[in-house]
Amino acid sequence: MSFSPNLKAKIKRWNFMLVYKAKSLSDALELLEKYKEKKAKVINGGTDLVISIRNKKITPDVLIDVSDIKELKEIRTDNEYLYLGAGVTFTEIIENDLFNGFLSGFKKACSLIGSPQIRNRGTVGGNIMNASPAADSVPPLLCLDSMLVFESVDGKREISLSDFYKGKGRLPIRNNELLTAIYFKKPKNSLGFVKLGARKAMTISKVSLASIIEVGEDSRIKNLKLASGALARRPLREEEVEKFFIGKPFDDTVIEEGAYILQQQVEKRLMEEPEEIRNREMVFLPYKKRAILKLLREVLYESVGGKS
Repeated sequence: MSFSPNLKAKIKRWNFMLVYKAKSLSDALELLEKYKEKKAKVINGGTDLVISIRNKKITPDVLIDVSDIKELKEIRTDNEYLYLGAGVTFTEIIENDLFNGFLSGFKKACSLIGSPQIRNRGTVGGNIMNASPAADSVPPLLCLDSMLVFESVDGKREISLSDFYKGKGRLPIRNNELLTAIYFKKPKNSLGFVKLGARKAMTISKVSLASIIEVGEDSRIKNLKLASGALARRPLREEEVEKFFIGKPFDDTVIEEGAYILQQQVEKRLMEEPEEIRNREMVFLPYKKRAILKLLREVLYESVGGKS
């Protein structure tokens, strides 16, 4: 395949790699199609990818830099949905008033990611595609039932963020696809987020929780969306815990019972992992189980606007 005459991407070399600076979305999609049989990686902020390359954890043949593509930097809203370009940085979210009010938990999650320098460069799309279990921006997006938009020369494809993370193998993305946008319905209840890390500055989550809860006039829980980070191989919705809470009174006794179910789910998932992962992570299990009760109480009270 030869390049189209409209391709405006600039090319240079970095060590053993070809590096293309895409100037448009069509540039990026053409490059991904051209190199879909090669070891090609998309780079935007590069906060994790560059480290992985330097540490030789990955050895791509081609890097496609999409940081100049305007469409990936858009934040827009209509009466029902909010749309985020995959290249929007955490700092841009923190500074945008659209993420006040019911979405302040998402802003809070982004504000707790790394250092100011990392927040200035790191992007929501990169956080999703990195698929780290401790990706702080992802549990809030899971609670929001976010949809992902992938584009290629073949067209657009959408998949829910929850489905994107299901399974333990390779993420369900095709070699010629680019994550271009994330969108979700604007919530009608507050989104809460809490995390517990090893240290205050530049901490990577050891446990994080996000929630949206709806409590009726009778003080019973009508609906709950609960997502966790660093409690499984990837961030996920805690569906068994959500089911338990529906119809129950919103009180500390019920929260303690829900925390016990979450603790059991975490232990069950760990027991299903390969022996190498199980042995490595088992040492953290008591710490995580102790943290769960504290964090679950905090995030649920934050979601209803009260204090635990």
